[in-house]
Amino acid sequence: MLKIATIAALATALTVSAAPADAQTGGWTGAWATAAQQPSPDVWYPTWAEKGFSDHSVRQVVRVTADGSALRIRLSNAYGSTPLRLTGASVGKAGGGAAVLPGTLRQLTFARSASASIPAGGRTASDPVRLRVKAGERLTVTLYFHGDTGPSTYHNLAVATSYRATGDHTRDTGQAAFAETNTSWFYLSGVDVLAGGKAVAAFGDSITDGLGATQDADDRYPDALARRLGGRRPVLNLGIGGNRLLNDSACLGERGVTRFRRDVLDQPHVKTVIVLEGINDILLGLQQPTPCTIPAVKVSAGDLIAGYRKLIRAAHERGVRIIGGTLLPIKGAQYDSEEAERIRDETNAWIRSSGEFDAVVDFERAVADPGDPDRIRPAFDSGDHLHPNAAGYQAMADAVDLTAL
Repeated sequence: MLKIATIAALATALTVSAAPADAQTGGWTGAWATAAQQPSPDVWYPTWAEKGFSDHSVRQVVRVTADGSALRIRLSNAYGSTPLRLTGASVGKAGGGAAVLPGTLRQLTFARSASASIPAGGRTASDPVRLRVKAGERLTVTLYFHGDTGPSTYHNLAVATSYRATGDHTRDTGQAAFAETNTSWFYLSGVDVLAGGKAVAAFGDSITDGLGATQDADDRYPDALARRLGGRRPVLNLGIGGNRLLNDSACLGERGVTRFRRDVLDQPHVKTVIVLEGINDILLGLQQPTPCTIPAVKVSAGDLIAGYRKLIRAAHERGVRIIGGTLLPIKGAQYDSEEAERIRDETNAWIRSSGEFDAVVDFERAVADPGDPDRIRPAFDSGDHLHPNAAGYQAMADAVDLTAL
């Protein structure tokens, strides 16, 4: 569980002004979140995760999907082998690039201290800070590490730019010092707000994570869904590129049936989850393994169905509504085959007809080429015949029946 600050700390944020009294009620809702991954050799592109940080400020830009009168951040050291020592942190409204809008910067505290120590495998949340935000606004979170962090818990596929500077720049609203850039998130796992609505979690692999979306444009399918909801309900993206439902990976995250509780059900005020996962189980199980895809286990539709049933049971035990998403077309993609198509078709038939999910969103039909339903429509194809582009992600979000949420 999250390390919760004391009542006294909740009542007083050591910043420009005190947090509102209702911070003591525990009425937090996730407004942004991402799934933690273990540091590993570069997956999609070079990251800072394996080496970690030393006398570095790391500034990360995220877009919240809910309104709130106050906020807190959450940090994860889930894959750290030693305690993580955070020297300082701040949050503010994002300007251009790494800049922070004047007058919005707030120093963050943790149990009323400017610094924090997060045990190996642990998580923590900051004290609340008064900063009124609106759905769709971007925030910058700056973390400063004076000492060596060692390899860093991170999220590989951010589809967003993060920034790094030498020294403590937590109070710096400018961007000149942040000369280094990366496209992952580090240690930051969530931003929560007070007064947000019931959250919707999007759970899955790179199609949920947003591979093929536009860098820094927030046009993944969960982003487009959040815009459709207009702030009435926040949407949290818990996808991991390359992730599988049934098997772990050294590079691509713990298997979905394991990480589901931590990444979805432990999010504050989540009431609905949309599941879109299984295509990597099919494709990676039918090819030669790589260091990132060991074990390469061949799966059947029955195996995937058994995995979905585990997620359904876990969600219902927590009173969370669970929606099944059909697997997208893959014709023409690398490693596609007749066998892969058969397993995908059998799996989708069960998702549509079994009645075991609380509802279904037919992502396959939303993006399929009308003239060749096993292929993504060219206008929606990012180019690899597997991942949609921004228009395809919009079509996926438009396919979600908002009343089913």
